Amino acid sequence: MSNDVKDNLKSHSTWKRGLYMLLYIIFTRIAEVVLGMVILFQFLLKLFTGETNDRLLKLGQGLSTYLYQAFQFLTYNSEYLPYPFGAWPKGEPKPAKISDQSETSAD
Repeated sequence: MSNDVKDNLKSHSTWKRGLYMLLYIIFTRIAEVVLGMVILFQFLLKLFTGETNDRLLKLGQGLSTYLYQAFQFLTYNSEYLPYPFGAWPKGEPKPAKISDQSETSAD
């Protein structure tokens, strides 16, 4: 193996990111299940009452934005650590920038 590969294998930042990535894979699976329940419940509400629930709309938007942020991190499109290491997202996601490490939330 070349020295570059050995250095990469010994890099603490790479292993630290790998641990975060493993955690976010677990978090996204949980969020997907919860979002699926929100989707189903909203559909049933609309079907039987003709209306949607405002609180579930906000939860659905937050979960959707969270999943976007997490997938951006997992695919190396962002260095921003989403919730629970960052702020819970509010509103629609902003486009991620690879070099944007100072982003605090998706307002």
